[in-house]
Amino acid sequence: MGIKTEETLGINGFGRIGKLTVWHHIALKYYKRLVVNIGRKAGQSLEDIAHYLERDSTYGSLSGYLYGFQAPGNLIKLDTSQNCIIADGIEIYFLQKERNPADIEWRDYNIQIVVDTTGQFLDPTLYSDSSGGSIRGHIEAGASKVIVSAPFKIKDETKSMPEDCITTVMGINDNHYDPRQHTIISNASCTTTCLAHMVKPLIDYFGASKILTASMATIHAATGSQQVLDRLPKKDAKDLRKNRSVFNNIILTSTGAAQTLNLVIPEMKQIGFIAESVRIPTITGSLVILMVNLQEEISGNGIRRELINQVYQQAANNDPKGYLQYSEKQNVSMDIVGLPKAATVIEGHETHTRTAEVSIDLNQVIGIGKNILEQIEKKMIRIPITQTIVYGWYDNELGSYVNMLGDRTISIAETV
Repeated sequence: MGIKTEETLGINGFGRIGKLTVWHHIALKYYKRLVVNIGRKAGQSLEDIAHYLERDSTYGSLSGYLYGFQAPGNLIKLDTSQNCIIADGIEIYFLQKERNPADIEWRDYNIQIVVDTTGQFLDPTLYSDSSGGSIRGHIEAGASKVIVSAPFKIKDETKSMPEDCITTVMGINDNHYDPRQHTIISNASCTTTCLAHMVKPLIDYFGASKILTASMATIHAATGSQQVLDRLPKKDAKDLRKNRSVFNNIILTSTGAAQTLNLVIPEMKQIGFIAESVRIPTITGSLVILMVNLQEEISGNGIRRELINQVYQQAANNDPKGYLQYSEKQNVSMDIVGLPKAATVIEGHETHTRTAEVSIDLNQVIGIGKNILEQIEKKMIRIPITQTIVYGWYDNELGSYVNMLGDRTISIAETV
């Protein structure tokens, strides 16, 4: 993987995902130059931006991330004349004027790919000149491909997903990206990424028809959308809980993981699926608890935890990128923080199964004609069902999501 000396990567937004994306690409050395659009003044000088860039309350220092205890000094240099920071040899130019994607100076820097990490421009049906801006504005400003670090959200329910858009998760359906067709690519969410790598092995082994129902809950670390202290809600706010202090509350919230998962794994559309989210007062490191009801075979060996763990262990062994990992250790959330490449770490130690027979009244089954029912003596039947609970860890920031966002970016760059 060499330096793309003739190309520069554009990054819109310099919040949590934006900053860590810069870290990731400094480490990769795939691009020699990065252009980061902040869209506003930050601090009092370029030195203040460098201060923010080189240290992080969650992951430590940039030098430690790059080199560990062998980190050399003076990794960062400033070129104030060009509003540029040189970090470990990578030039990072900062733009601070425009917030509307259509007005950002991507064309001036010959930028082909933009990674939008703002979370503000998620509706791909909006035109580039829409009031308030649109993700398509990046194309108007000179980019040929845009990668969005969040799921799409189409506000007008009468509109369908444009044909030039696609949602992908690396290691699941990234090969569905067609460079001739797709211009705007959603990298889904951190939770959907973890969930997809938990669901896919089960579908591959058992088949979607054997998965009767499924549900998940993500025990999710705090995010920047939450409040440090209780705050009065903004006008028309619907979720009052996000205005409560993140420091000392367990907060129930929502997740779009179920809808996004259908885009990534189409077989999920035939499975009854529910997704919930709970925010907890930790800085990063999250957990998906997946509950699946599987139909047992009438004869033969039943579905037990050993089989479920075997399915995941085999899938992890066959994963060429190491996105899915299997662990028999007794982990806690900090053990996953910063772990590179791992979209999901299956906690095999806590996999549980329980098999029971479920009674079904054939009179209530859709599709059985009255003439057929009259020929059946027993209208109540019993079917063996196994409920399986699987735990999957993920670093919702750098370790899982940003690593895979970087891989998605490079894989698209290779086709431009």
